[in-house]
Amino acid sequence: MIGGIGMPELIVILVIVLIIFGAGKLPEIGAGLGKGIKNFKKATTEPLDSTEKTEKIEENK
Repeated sequence: MIGGIGMPELIVILVIVLIIFGAGKLPEIGAGLGKGIKNFKKATTEPLDSTEKTEKIEENK
């Protein structure tokens, strides 16, 4: 179970997406969703990385 969504719910969502977009658009939708998730994860970790770099630079002074 993913975040309160079970297998039956995922199947229903997949069927609805297939009906709305068609099978031909699924690879494009998947690629776009994957890029969006990747960018979101990158954006959430970037500020932490820059803060750590600033702290290391200040420690070296």
